[in-house]
Amino acid sequence: MAAARQGVLQRRDPPGRPPQDGYGVYTFPNSFFRYEGEWRGGKTHGRGKLLFKDGSYYEGEFADGEIAGEGCRHWAATGNTYSGRFVLGEPQGHGVMTYGAGGCYEGAMSRGMREGHGCLVDQDGNVYRGSFHSNKQHGRGHMAFRNGDTYDGDWVRGQRQGHGVLRCADGSTYEGQWHHGVFSGLGSMAHCSGVVYRGIWINGHPVARATRIAILGPETLRVAPGAPFTVRVQLQREDGAAAESEDGRVLRVSAGVRYVQLAACSDVCFFRVDGDRREAPIQTPFGFECIAYPLSSPSPGGLEPGAAPESAGDEEAALTSDALRGQGDTPSSLPGGRSARCPEDCRRVQRGRAEFLDIRLGPPPPGYHPVPFLDGLREKASSGPAGGLDPGTGTPTVQDPPGGSRPDEAAGAAPGTAPGTAAFPGEYVIMVRDVTAPPFLGRSLPTAFQHLRVSASGPGPQPRAPGEGPTAQD
Repeated sequence: MAAARQGVLQRRDPPGRPPQDGYGVYTFPNSFFRYEGEWRGGKTHGRGKLLFKDGSYYEGEFADGEIAGEGCRHWAATGNTYSGRFVLGEPQGHGVMTYGAGGCYEGAMSRGMREGHGCLVDQDGNVYRGSFHSNKQHGRGHMAFRNGDTYDGDWVRGQRQGHGVLRCADGSTYEGQWHHGVFSGLGSMAHCSGVVYRGIWINGHPVARATRIAILGPETLRVAPGAPFTVRVQLQREDGAAAESEDGRVLRVSAGVRYVQLAACSDVCFFRVDGDRREAPIQTPFGFECIAYPLSSPSPGGLEPGAAPESAGDEEAALTSDALRGQGDTPSSLPGGRSARCPEDCRRVQRGRAEFLDIRLGPPPPGYHPVPFLDGLREKASSGPAGGLDPGTGTPTVQDPPGGSRPDEAAGAAPGTAPGTAAFPGEYVIMVRDVTAPPFLGRSLPTAFQHLRVSASGPGPQPRAPGEGPTAQD
């Protein structure tokens, strides 16, 4: 009887044939696959584990010889592991894919690819939630970048394309059109510095951005000692047109006095400067150098008439977020709901323009001493040409100090000017610097210069450069 039963079993499950029903272990003829699990009618059916010779495996549900239902698949070559729904051996439906290189995905799958809505965390830690097609971000989605930036908008084949909003960790925001992952088309950027640009972008760059600062008006401005004057500034594009697409760039006005060394004494210029206040001269486009000189303002809370000048390097980087909270310009809204005021010597640009009203040159600051002994030098050089302040005469051998050899007088001062509060006659320079902090798109505009001549005879006729000569250093 036992022998008869053994013969029946051998006929049902002959060697080399897969089990028919129940639990069994079977190595397929090509020896690459080995199955351990449930069988029905000679096919894998129910719960089981399929092992691959390269170390990969699938463990989960089978139906009629196919991988189907809930299960877990591991790929040895990539280190990827998927847990979720399967249809005909491929991930299909909702599941979780963990990538061997780092990152994971949870969401809809179709034929082994991300398809539909899901959440992807890449190996860099960036998190995307939204629509997928053919394994790539496609449609509407939200990306949270590891550096704190976020993007909400359209995607096409894995790139930001269409309309979207980028919010940067530093507070800057861009809203507008995208193409191939960069700003392209009509868009608006509110920079963390307070600069706002509205207009066309191409390949991530604003088309109508400002490239230079121009000081409008005469090429050489003539004023009487102590007289106020106005500096009007325009931001210009590469083609010379006004950059009206820009708002909020911060400009600072400052002044300098012509620096001239005398042949008789190389340490002597119009002013003798104390050693602790000496600084490198500033090169101007007018053929001479200058040293910093203070401006004053009649406005309450303005510049102090005798304030010591800042160094050239300090002026370039002086504007910080704290400085913006000082007394001065009309408050402007910064990204993130912040507001800021500019110092009295700064203005924020509106539609590409700014004005500095009623400013004037102050008296020499502490540490600046007009040279008092030039009368003797003048007598020795009386046979030579008189020292002039004209920029075309070169460096004079003998030179009057601004206002003459007696520093206690400023002849020809403007009416109402208190004694000792006006600049001496001479040659000065007005400088307008871009002190936007941080620089808009990583670049500050070049400094603009205007030649200023203080004359005891008053302003006189104002010469103009061709086409109303705005002056800027390119």
